[in-house]
Amino acid sequence: MFKKKKGSQRIDSLIGHGTQFDGELRFSGGLRIDGTVAGSVTALDAQHGTLVVSEKARIDGGVRATHLILNGEIAGPIEVSHYVELQPKARVRGDLTYKTLEMHPGAVIEGRLIPLDGARVITAPEVPADAD
Repeated sequence: MFKKKKGSQRIDSLIGHGTQFDGELRFSGGLRIDGTVAGSVTALDAQHGTLVVSEKARIDGGVRATHLILNGEIAGPIEVSHYVELQPKARVRGDLTYKTLEMHPGAVIEGRLIPLDGARVITAPEVPADAD
């Protein structure tokens, strides 16, 4: 009945609303960003690096994480090794490399979607041109 969210729901660190961080940000566990980051954001743990970017948050730089839940804006290349959820107000300006992608209506990507090796790509069945 209830759908289990992908990735860890544990948040270990927070960049609060109104806070600006400049430089390279590396984190373990879960990180929630409500403020602004000018620089790269990288998960140190290849299995449990969950990044949550809230509606008002912005990252100007590359992102590498295991799981990403995005409802804000990222301007830079993104690589997510497991699961990406682009919520309705998500804005991506850059290429997004992913294994599993969930995209809600309203999310915008200005860049390429690049599936990782082993990613499951689902396409609509082809309909013959003369099938009326």
